[in-house]
Amino acid sequence: MQGQQIQQNIRPQDFSWPFWPIVPLYPYGKRRTIRQEVIKDKLWTFDQIQGILYVIVPIRMSVVKLIGGGLLIYAPVAPTPECIQLVRELEEQHGEVKYIILPTVSGIEHKVFVGPFARYFKKAQVYVAPSQWSFPLNLPLSWLGFPGNRTHILPFDSRQTPFADQFDYAILNTIELGLGRFQEVAFFDKYSQTLLVTDSVVSVPKNPPAIVQLYPYSLLFHAKEDAFDVVVDNEANRRKGWQKICLFALYIRPSTLESLGLLETLANAFKAPDRSKQAYFGLFPFRWQYNWQQSFDALQTDNPLLVAPILQTLIFNRAPQDTFNWVEKVASWDFKRIVSCHLDSPIEANFSQFRQAFNFLTQNPSLTPQNQSLPQTDFQFLRAVDRNLSKFRIVPPPQS
Repeated sequence: MQGQQIQQNIRPQDFSWPFWPIVPLYPYGKRRTIRQEVIKDKLWTFDQIQGILYVIVPIRMSVVKLIGGGLLIYAPVAPTPECIQLVRELEEQHGEVKYIILPTVSGIEHKVFVGPFARYFKKAQVYVAPSQWSFPLNLPLSWLGFPGNRTHILPFDSRQTPFADQFDYAILNTIELGLGRFQEVAFFDKYSQTLLVTDSVVSVPKNPPAIVQLYPYSLLFHAKEDAFDVVVDNEANRRKGWQKICLFALYIRPSTLESLGLLETLANAFKAPDRSKQAYFGLFPFRWQYNWQQSFDALQTDNPLLVAPILQTLIFNRAPQDTFNWVEKVASWDFKRIVSCHLDSPIEANFSQFRQAFNFLTQNPSLTPQNQSLPQTDFQFLRAVDRNLSKFRIVPPPQS
C-alpha cells in the first residue's frame, strides 16, 4: 500500500464546496481531500469527511485505472479545487476520466456530488444505479443536475457496459423503505482483484483515519465524558474521541450513552468550561458511562468486515432473501481487498469474510439482528426505532 498525499501549496479557497447548503453536513463549505495510492498505478482513494454535530466519518471515492488507459470513478466526493487537481494529476499519467459511477439510490451524500463532479470531466459517461428517486418530488435526473446527454442507467447485466472486460458488478434488488428506496451496486475490478462497495460493509479502525486527524476539534469534543470535562490534544484523547464517534455513527445511541433532558443540558451548559460557539455554547446533551470502551472493543472481531447495526436493523432485514442473493453473487468473485466508502480502507478481506459479515441474515432476520459478537443492549435504540417505523407504517415491516 502506497502513501497518502494531499495537494502541495494549497490555499484556503482550494477546499471550497459552494453547494454545501443542499446537504448541510459538517464541514460545510470547506472540505479537505487526501489521496491514497492503494495499488501502484492501478487504484487510488480520495477521502473527505462529513458529519453532524462533530460526529464525522470519512466519505470516500475510488479511482481505478482502466486496462486500455483512462480512469473510472466510483462514488464521487465533493469536487473542490483541491480534489479536482489531485484527479488531474492522475489524468496526466494514466489518461482521462472516462466513466463516473453512482452506486447508490438512497445516499444523498453521494448523489449530490455526481452532477457537479461530472461538469469537470465533460467527456466522461455517467452510470447510475437503476432505482433513482428524490424527495419530496421524484424528479428526472437531468433536473437534479446530472448531465442528460451522457447519463445512463446501469443495466442489470454488466456485460452490456463498455467496461465489462474489466468490471463485474452486482445490483442489490430495490429494498422499499416507505418514503424511499435502498439499493447498492458493488463493483469488482478483476484487474486488481478489488471489491468496491458503498455502505454495505465497513471496517472499524481503532485509531482515527488520516482525513479525520485534519479536524482534531471533532475528536477532542467527543473525547469528553460530559459537559464539564476538559481534554488536552494528545494521541490518546484523539483515539478516545474517534472510538466514541464510531459508536454514534453505528448505533446512534449505544447503551453506554446516557441522553440528558433539556433542563439538565441547559444547566450544565452554564457551568461548562467552554461555552464558545465552536463548543455549541457548552451544550453537551449526553453523558458517557464508564463501560463505553467495551461497546467499541466488541466491534473489533476476527472478521475485519462489519455490516453497520443501522443497516442490519433498519434496511437489510426488510429484504433478507434479496440481500442474501446479492451477497452470494458478490461472494462468487475472487477479490483480495475491499474499498468501502466509509470508515477504514482498504480492507484486506476475501469473499468468505464478506459472506460471514452477513450471517445475521440466516438467524431469523424477521427479528432484530442476532450478531452475537455485538452487545445486544447496544441495539435497543435501533430496535425501538424499527418497531415504531413499522407500527406507524412509515416503512414496511421486516420480512421473515
